[in-house]
Amino acid sequence: MDQTQPAPGSLSWRLSSHPITLLTFLGFRISSLLVYLFGIFVTKNFVMIFIITILLLAADFYYLKNIAGRRLVGLRWWNEVDPSTGDSRWVFESSEPGTKVVNPTDSRFFWIAIYAQPVLWIALSLVAILTFNLIWLPLVAIALVLTITNGLAFSRCDKFSQASNIAGSALSSGNLAGNLASNMVGRFFSR
Repeated sequence: MDQTQPAPGSLSWRLSSHPITLLTFLGFRISSLLVYLFGIFVTKNFVMIFIITILLLAADFYYLKNIAGRRLVGLRWWNEVDPSTGDSRWVFESSEPGTKVVNPTDSRFFWIAIYAQPVLWIALSLVAILTFNLIWLPLVAIALVLTITNGLAFSRCDKFSQASNIAGSALSSGNLAGNLASNMVGRFFSR
């Protein structure tokens, strides 16, 4: 049999650097949607579907924020509260440039899943409104808050990481900043 290998960066979990992390991440992402959509066929108990979906959303939020983001794309975020003032601030962490090579397949799966899930929950909220199943709206609202929070935080974390990488490369030896500084100092003293 002639089996061709998928191209690097294609959406094949076999190309992942961390396949177990990737499959667990996708499993949590998909399972909450599946329980919400098809749970009514398994049980008619609204409360049971609500609780299971909330637990899956919470597990997805935690796993994505603390494990999958760090392992798949080298990004992590958290929120700190200053105990004296009560002020809250977001903290973004990225792997050091050159220490972690992000697999393009992991990155594509990660970012597609980050942005696709809130879109799906928005569509489900519209379906709930249009079909007058307003009892489902609190669950959809919780899902939207959790998925959009992670999406925004990882987007900001990625922007922070890119800015840090640019600044770090500018400050390393044999770089633009070093050359500019030496030229400016040289010009100042050569007059």
